[in-house]
Amino acid sequence: MADRAPWATPVLKHSIRRSLRTGLGGVWVRGALSTGGAVLAPNHNSWWDGYALRELAWWAGADFRVLMTARQLGRFPFLRRMGALEAGRVREAVRGARDGAWVAVFPEGAVQSSGSLGALHPGAAWIARTAGVPLIPVALRVVMRGGQWPEAYLRVGAATTSLPEALAHELGVLDAELAASDPEQPLAGYLRVMRGRATGTETVDWPARLLTRITGDR
Repeated sequence: MADRAPWATPVLKHSIRRSLRTGLGGVWVRGALSTGGAVLAPNHNSWWDGYALRELAWWAGADFRVLMTARQLGRFPFLRRMGALEAGRVREAVRGARDGAWVAVFPEGAVQSSGSLGALHPGAAWIARTAGVPLIPVALRVVMRGGQWPEAYLRVGAATTSLPEALAHELGVLDAELAASDPEQPLAGYLRVMRGRATGTETVDWPARLLTRITGDR
């Protein structure tokens, strides 16, 4: 079916990147990034997590998919234009990974309180195993430090076949780095993916409803 609103994709990309730049103090990453298909398995503690991963993929020039709940996609159906898939569409996620995309799967299933990991679902490992691509643990924290705005840090681990232990390890290391750092300086050893220059806040509900109506996305 022809796209009713081809202009919406670049507009949405601009909106997401602007939201990051105005809502965060920056995005940083540490670790080796996959040059081919992979399943990224991050912890999930903030609203910003999916956007930070999407920005990382743009920065790295990687194709990108992310699994989202049906409820989330029901609210923001146009995010399919940015690679979002309904969580049940695992076969499509497998095809994307085989074709070279990064497929982000939050194994905790939903946003959790900051702290230790919640129980991990097996979907991320199953997709990686079925697609024959690496399963990559990603520790992700969006934190208030010494500045006015929260900062996003992603620590990318080595490929693993034991996700609970690997993700817990990377998250523990990242938390220790944050605790020991100068809060007014970026973490040592991390590359800046995006420089944030926040000047205000934005709401998301009414633009979401408006864009859904205009584009016809469902």
